[in-house]
Amino acid sequence: MLSIAAAPATPQTIYLRSADGRTEIVGYLFQPTTPRPWPAIVMLHGRGGPYSSNDNADCTYVGANIASPCDATTLSKRHMMWGEYWSAHGYLALLPDSFGPRGKAHGFGRFTHDDPDRADVNETDVRPLDAEGALAYLRGRGDIMPDQIFLQGWSNGGSTALNVMIRQGSQVTGYRGTLAFYPGCGQAALLAPTIFTAAPIAMFLGADDEEVSPLICQHVADRSRQAGSRIEITVYPGATHDFDEPSPQRQSAPGNQAAMDDALVKAIAILDRWKN
Repeated sequence: MLSIAAAPATPQTIYLRSADGRTEIVGYLFQPTTPRPWPAIVMLHGRGGPYSSNDNADCTYVGANIASPCDATTLSKRHMMWGEYWSAHGYLALLPDSFGPRGKAHGFGRFTHDDPDRADVNETDVRPLDAEGALAYLRGRGDIMPDQIFLQGWSNGGSTALNVMIRQGSQVTGYRGTLAFYPGCGQAALLAPTIFTAAPIAMFLGADDEEVSPLICQHVADRSRQAGSRIEITVYPGATHDFDEPSPQRQSAPGNQAAMDDALVKAIAILDRWKN
């Protein structure tokens, strides 16, 4: 497994306004130690939410604050790993919580896409507005390179990231590019069957994904490339859904550790290339 040669970052809790104009979103910042200004990346959690599954069941939302134990100290291992990784490489990473402010901090289990309780936190009409609010927040800080802000999403968050790209379309003033990890690419998950966007996209898929179809995502990418969008795909043999979750249970699945190690190296190389 690739190690991160830096002291673990302590996420800072911040609040930002969703682009829906009314929802206050709690977010967690992983700040680099390199000189400012920084490039930045917004990380969109999946359907399980941003917090550790050991704490999700007890998550509640009280007024303007998430009640303990769901806070910066109980983020999932995957989100902590990636946040620390980006900050160690000179990127400010922002993880917004789309679920907690809407009373869903506990997240959702596997195969719950048709759960009506997910409608008001969906990846097509709701969460893209949070991502756009995060972009506006970062551009308003003054210590961020405004033309070097990227997007990363996992599963439901990966679908959200693709929908942000669809919403951006030919605009060149939005996110600079998107990393989508094992997104859902079916009709219910995406705003359109073909992605028209000026910003580049990189998809990371597990060949043995048990939750979403990597083949459907490949079909979407093929159509989108034919339409002129820049999309690159990496499919990892033997890798499952959540292949970059660093827990021993998930990493015990054949193919997952190799996929995670490669994705970490490839992701930073892609963003550094997109910056130039």
